Amino acid sequence: MNEIFDCQEIPNAHSGKRDGVRVMRSVPFKGEGSAQPEVLGEREWLVTNGLGGYASGTLLGSITRRYHGLLIAALPAPLGRVVMLNQLTEYLELSDHRRIELSSGLGFHESSESPGFASIAEFRLENGIPVWRYEIGGMVIEKKIFMVHGQNTTMTNYELVEGDERVRIKLFPHAQFRGHEASVERALAAEDYTLRAMRQGFEICAAATHPPLRMLVHGRDWSFSGGHTKVEKVFFRSEQQRGYEAFGELCSFGWFEGEVGRDEGMTLVASTEPWESIAAMAPHECYAAERLRRERLLLSAGVDDSDSVRAELVLAADQFVITPVDPNKEKGAVSAHTIIAGYHWFTDWGRDTMISLEGLTLLTGRHREARGILDVFSQHIHDGLIPNLFPEGENEGRYHTADATLWFFHALQRYLEITGDREFLRQLLPKLSDIVAHHLRGTRFGIGIDAQDSLLRQGQDGYQLTWMDAKVGDWVVTPRRGKAVEINALWYNALRLLAAWLEDEGQRSQAEEIGIWADKARESFNRRFWYSDDGYLFDVIDCDNESGKNDPACRPNQLIAVSLDYPILDPSRWRPVLEVVQKRLLTPYGLRSLAANHPDYQSRYFGDLRARDAAYHQGTVWAWLIGPYIDAWLKVFPDDRLGARNSLAAFADHLGESCIGTICEIFDGEPPFTPRGCISQAWSVAEVLRCWIKTTQQQKPETERPSEGIVPR
Repeated sequence: MNEIFDCQEIPNAHSGKRDGVRVMRSVPFKGEGSAQPEVLGEREWLVTNGLGGYASGTLLGSITRRYHGLLIAALPAPLGRVVMLNQLTEYLELSDHRRIELSSGLGFHESSESPGFASIAEFRLENGIPVWRYEIGGMVIEKKIFMVHGQNTTMTNYELVEGDERVRIKLFPHAQFRGHEASVERALAAEDYTLRAMRQGFEICAAATHPPLRMLVHGRDWSFSGGHTKVEKVFFRSEQQRGYEAFGELCSFGWFEGEVGRDEGMTLVASTEPWESIAAMAPHECYAAERLRRERLLLSAGVDDSDSVRAELVLAADQFVITPVDPNKEKGAVSAHTIIAGYHWFTDWGRDTMISLEGLTLLTGRHREARGILDVFSQHIHDGLIPNLFPEGENEGRYHTADATLWFFHALQRYLEITGDREFLRQLLPKLSDIVAHHLRGTRFGIGIDAQDSLLRQGQDGYQLTWMDAKVGDWVVTPRRGKAVEINALWYNALRLLAAWLEDEGQRSQAEEIGIWADKARESFNRRFWYSDDGYLFDVIDCDNESGKNDPACRPNQLIAVSLDYPILDPSRWRPVLEVVQKRLLTPYGLRSLAANHPDYQSRYFGDLRARDAAYHQGTVWAWLIGPYIDAWLKVFPDDRLGARNSLAAFADHLGESCIGTICEIFDGEPPFTPRGCISQAWSVAEVLRCWIKTTQQQKPETERPSEGIVPR
């Protein structure tokens, strides 16, 4: 399908100066370049609210995931994110008494007469805000969905943009209050809900632990007609494909209706905020404020009208930088920021946050947020480790990670390079020194150096401590216990960074001591990790298993030994490693997690949880790994930015696939490289954006040829 995207600067009507950038991506539903409905039914949209809450669904309007809904509210622990409003069934009633259904969703209506369907002409993103265009005879109606930033409020707006007659719109809200991770089968019955008429609008209430869902309409002559109805056997197709319960029940409590004419729209407001806040929201003002916020994001990131891909990625990056809901925060206090690892189901993960920090915040002009994120994680250091993740609905982190803490050093270095914030470095130095001290003497989960070779080992039965962390029950799919290649690359990089920082702050003796450990680790690494039989790096040495041997699996982890600020691998071996990775692991969408000639290789990520986790790091392609690949490429070929840029070409097209305007988590290991996993992933977006910028700066003329062999397989 041929998606159309454009990026243009908006002139200020008063000053004549350019003060905003408008980014448009169009997905045509009809005419040349359009796709079949079944394809469009697989593609998704996503909007977020800066709290971790979101709204999401398919382009056709059907709900296929447990996570789909118009309002998934981010609520204080222990609730976490809760599905509040699942779906709207939307009808137009025309002057000739015809009834037209807009959405291809539940097909619910209160009479036995079957309605007709509106023709969907187009779906598009306007600065990341989803807009649907419907054609009915000589009329065109547009619907847009957006969330109020910093609030659990979704607004669905309808406007008549072509045609002279007025139309009446009926909206049937459907609800199923539950945690967004909860099975679609385990829902409250219709009799467990209460509908209440309030002075400002209407409330749907359930268990005392859930806030009410508050709804009202802004528009002409609107009304509400009540009545409980169950919609049974709603089919969540994606859940069936993922091996989960696929049939659920939704409840309808009546319908809103109102008139829409030219220059007179109608907006449904759905919210968990207090009535006094909702009543103060004028939809047109909220929409204008959200558009202005997005335009300022683009300007702050330095985006102009010449690079629409960069602009789209900056808007996608905004979805992940959030302020978690904190009911105990004092009024006026500065809010802490964090990074959601992926939508729909991830929370904030230490590893993902540190890898994503540069692309999501530092390269988008959000330096204050970057410092806040680093500061928050530094406050949660225990036993020399930062948290691996903060689970949904919990206040305490979990620390089972060997690499997130080492990525913290990397993220801090990138922050310092861009901001020069030495005061913050001085504040963190004691904690950084303590982290290294814990690793030198040994800390939790078997993490510590081996005194014989100064390399870092890790591993404990039942835990998955590296980024290859799939686990089903007691089965750790890729345990990698021992001395993992990227862990030691990160360890060396952290030592060198700390030594340099200590030296700069006049702590020379401590810097020299750290430098000695780094020298020993580098010598041991180059002597012990080189797999001479095939000319690349072992994935793990001194494996903590029955064999105790070294693991020669060809994986992308070895690139970290080249890509970091302080590469541990000897430069003479950079090119051989890069060539092996390029030949065996490179695809148009990132790197395979395992070479195809390995007996454990899985080409497809599909099926129930066990089947998917068995493939998660055993051949599945990871988009974020394109970052280390391009970093390594530019170290081997420093003048070939055009060649590096060619490795990103497929991502520009991917922005019009899967979830429109963003980049998914993973892809199948073989053509057609079907997108899988989370529909929008932080480190995928962050690393592609970072590398897009990196390969734009001082780019070679297009007439120059890229280095031979760059095209991914």
